[in-house]
Amino acid sequence: MKLTVYFTPLGVQANAIAGRPVLVVDVLRTTTTMVAALANGAKAILPAATAEEALRVAANLERDAVLLAGERGMYAIEGFALGNSPGEMTEEVVGGKTVVMATTNGTGAVVAADPGRPVLIGAITNFSAAVEQAKEIYADTEDFVILCSGRERAFALEDAYVAGRFAQALIPGRQRRSADLNDAALAALELVRRYGDKWKTAVSASTAAKQLRANGFRSDVLAATEVDSHVVVPRFANRLVTLPDGA
Repeated sequence: MKLTVYFTPLGVQANAIAGRPVLVVDVLRTTTTMVAALANGAKAILPAATAEEALRVAANLERDAVLLAGERGMYAIEGFALGNSPGEMTEEVVGGKTVVMATTNGTGAVVAADPGRPVLIGAITNFSAAVEQAKEIYADTEDFVILCSGRERAFALEDAYVAGRFAQALIPGRQRRSADLNDAALAALELVRRYGDKWKTAVSASTAAKQLRANGFRSDVLAATEVDSHVVVPRFANRLVTLPDGA
């Protein structure tokens, strides 16, 4: 039984995760926003590492069927239809659309997870559903990777805490004694020991949450900590984040 946590995608080599099941987490805000968009009828999300790449990709898609979304420094990118707020991803706006998305941290983490098989998108808002799917995969593989987006290529408290919650759910109690956990997984579990099941307390203590609140995005922090507000678990494959058939 093996569980590996990475606090950022920085330095993660493709061969380290190739063929392994991966769960990507960027609580504030990319994976939360992706879950909201697909839960509300978006056809697909195409993550881009940069705004320039997003513009190039969107230019090759049918104009009426695509929306540009993303942020730099918390704020929506100039000329993009949407930012990176889950509350923007309403059925009226994203229903039936392909969303081309570029964010400061999260979309890069999703792209970095591409060698994984499968790649799941996780958040607090789909926690139980994501745990259920991850457990099924883990039962078959006895191997799992949790890839945090982090913040500006460094550790982010909110992502690490949520990684710990997923780790705790995947390998409960005594099973951890015989499991192969890397140091980041052990540290994430220690954060869970510190904060327990207080999702809002842990996330709100982070630098990202404080900055979002200070800059007018308090509603995004609140939305990101609504446990199990959605039941969809998006997957990333062939450059697209979509819902599995039948979801």
